[in-house]
Amino acid sequence: MRLAVNIDHFATLREARKSNVPEPVLAALLAEQAGASGIVCHIRGDRRHIKERDLQVLRKTIKTKLNIEMAATQEMKQIAIEIMPDTVSLVPEQEHELTTQGGLDVIKNKIQLSAHIKALQRRGMKVSIFVDPSEKQIKTCKELNVDLIEINTGKYAELKPGDERDHAEGEIKKAAQNAHEIGLEVHAGHGLDYWNICPIAAIEEITEFSIGFSIVARSSIVGVNKAVKDMIQLLE
Repeated sequence: MRLAVNIDHFATLREARKSNVPEPVLAALLAEQAGASGIVCHIRGDRRHIKERDLQVLRKTIKTKLNIEMAATQEMKQIAIEIMPDTVSLVPEQEHELTTQGGLDVIKNKIQLSAHIKALQRRGMKVSIFVDPSEKQIKTCKELNVDLIEINTGKYAELKPGDERDHAEGEIKKAAQNAHEIGLEVHAGHGLDYWNICPIAAIEEITEFSIGFSIVARSSIVGVNKAVKDMIQLLE
């Protein structure tokens, strides 16, 4: 079970004061040293946290793998081609959202996504899609020949323990099994933290988790090294 640490909110803190600290790249290096298997970040159209400079330094610095989340736009495709991350994760993006709201509607955007995915893969990058735990959406991801998917765990993460959360957990498990059966590598993330991760970590088909805010928040109290190691221990 692998942990990819999302460093967006180290950059969010930096941008809150338009400062040059904290340095998100340093946080990424500390996360790697603590055992993270990869680094994730999201470059948004409004550049509210991660910027091109961060991507350039990350690409030259980290030793594991770099996964850049982005919208499927021409601007972002050009950035991916310039940076050449190991993986591009295609996500939906709305201008005024606090964070990503739901998975990408692959069925609705299939034609546009097909050309976009092929262009990235021709350059040697893996392509992932952030998708809701829907059998139809996941089947369409397979039809688009993506390399992997990341199942959106946001609905599960928002619920308190009880029947509703158990149902949401069941949807994620079923989706992971369906994706695995049709040959997709399965990752998961969104809203996962130290209190809700264990039931999802028990799903065998999920090989990697992308976790950001909860690790960043814990890092502000205990430091990056311990925050990352604590999450890895829960995953194990």
